[in-house]
Amino acid sequence: MPGRVRRLLERRINRITLARWARRGKDASSLDLENLRDLRHQARKLRSKLDDFLFTADGRLALPLIGSNAMQLPLYTDWSYRPEIWRGPIQPRGQASVQTKTPIGSEAMIFHDCRVSELTYRQLRNVSQTDLAPFGLGLDVFRFDGSFLSLSIDLPNDVCDGLGKRHIIRLDCSVDAESPIEIFARLNVKHGPNNDEMVRELPLSSDEVFVEFDLAYTNLDEKRVEKLWVDLIFEGPQMNQIVLRDVTLSRRPRAQM
Repeated sequence: MPGRVRRLLERRINRITLARWARRGKDASSLDLENLRDLRHQARKLRSKLDDFLFTADGRLALPLIGSNAMQLPLYTDWSYRPEIWRGPIQPRGQASVQTKTPIGSEAMIFHDCRVSELTYRQLRNVSQTDLAPFGLGLDVFRFDGSFLSLSIDLPNDVCDGLGKRHIIRLDCSVDAESPIEIFARLNVKHGPNNDEMVRELPLSSDEVFVEFDLAYTNLDEKRVEKLWVDLIFEGPQMNQIVLRDVTLSRRPRAQM
């Protein structure tokens, strides 16, 4: 009974609150500026709380479910990973006028050399039936006066376990762009004092957007592998909206000849 009474009271309070703000909306054009300024401040605080609630509620109720780690993987995959941006909610969810070396979550970082940043990012909730990742990452780029824009993603240490020249690292990506754009993926491997880099262009016009890095073509010191990370490099990103709906990485041994 107490729970039922509480729910009834909450519904009544909600109806009163909605009616109050409906009246304020109608009266906004005639209120004196001091009251209007005060109510605007209240409305913005309320909207912030409502946005937080809706983001969490939509995330829990929409598909794919948060925490889902479903991936389409090549045969014989022995390691796979979906970075946290596409796996679960991050804080903050977005930012405007993003400066270089701005972290996005705990694994990724934005790099650019713009004098004036007109770049924003925001984490989106994927809701399409074809999406496997719970979240996506949207980048809005307006005027761009720099020479490069990249998103750097650190990979967990367990990718280094047993890593050798026999391995192929694969990056799968799902991308939507408002205007045509070129995106390159660069795999970085730190082994001892040395870094090896491999660069591939993402085939955005293909049905399957993926690139593979064959470590046989590196000077990898298998006994000293310390760290791997991937850079997504955006060529000519100005006046474009880019949505990375999913990014996954996997590792598999090369077929023996």
